[in-house]
Amino acid sequence: MVPIFKPYMPKDILSEIEDNLYSGNLSFGVKAKMFEKSIGSYINNSRFLSTSSYNHALLIVISALGLKSGDEIIASPMSCLASNQPFAIKGLKIKWVDIDPNNGSICLDDLKSKLSSNTKAVFVNHYCGYLARQKEIYGLVKQYDIPLIDDAIESFGSKFGGKMIGNNYADVTVFSFQTVRLPNTIEGGGIAFLNEELYLKALKIRDYGIDRTTFRDELNEISKECDINLEGYGALMPEVNSIIGNNQMKDLDVLLGIQRINGLKWDGLISDIPGLKPLEVNSEVEPNYWVYGVLSDNKVESIVKFRELGFYATSVHINNNIYSVFRNNENLKGVNEFYSRFIAIPCGWWVKEVQIESFVWK
Repeated sequence: MVPIFKPYMPKDILSEIEDNLYSGNLSFGVKAKMFEKSIGSYINNSRFLSTSSYNHALLIVISALGLKSGDEIIASPMSCLASNQPFAIKGLKIKWVDIDPNNGSICLDDLKSKLSSNTKAVFVNHYCGYLARQKEIYGLVKQYDIPLIDDAIESFGSKFGGKMIGNNYADVTVFSFQTVRLPNTIEGGGIAFLNEELYLKALKIRDYGIDRTTFRDELNEISKECDINLEGYGALMPEVNSIIGNNQMKDLDVLLGIQRINGLKWDGLISDIPGLKPLEVNSEVEPNYWVYGVLSDNKVESIVKFRELGFYATSVHINNNIYSVFRNNENLKGVNEFYSRFIAIPCGWWVKEVQIESFVWK
């Protein structure tokens, strides 16, 4: 069966990893800085930080923005649990926003109704790599002069208006480089900033709040003159993970190109099957096709049928408002409708064109 996810790993990197393992330089260093530069160049935004995990990346963002326990934020429950769990860790008050059941993105009308003077930040999840209507969301959020954060946990490489996510409308963009992402660093994450001051603040928060330029004196001893005035995390990406990420960047355009070709092929096939239709995609959006999204009139029956035909279909996620940890089990019509119909089918670089072309819905 064609799997829904498959970790990518470039060949011929074992010698570089072995050299690093015996070099004595295992923690964040030259290779990690190379990876950050490579990502920054790819998204055309040099204000980029790599992290040891996506969880750490989102926690760093919350700390850098100065969000405190009890602060009200807006987020979508139709996302990966990893996208919302840090809000519970920090004690933030989540106001769930409904979604458009035709595409899984934030419903603009519901967002408009829930924005208020109490809102401290808006987190926009781009479901399964399909970008939301960023320009319109930005226009609504900026009326309140609050930060807009793109949750791009599954969206690296997706574009809006020809611009790569991580360098368009959001003040901050959070990425995952976990095993089933492109690129993957086995475990890892990243953050892109539009604001230099916020970037420099997060740079210290990522490393226990330390300013490394003043942390040690001329004898390389810890300096009494260096104050720690920020909360922080031990969230630096190790060198081995960075080596893997660096090598994947060389192949990224080819891999994403395959996924986009696969997505177009699925468009043609799914559109002709009664009871199924592709997710609606805004004309300005170019998804990364991490998965291919389908809406079904009979979800369970369709999942079973896709699997019988050799393609592992799945819901991927479940709406997070059902979890008691978030203390807000709000019933949202769009979320309910979307979850009752959404199916993801394989679209990744490992799916061969001939496998899609030979697909016949019987």
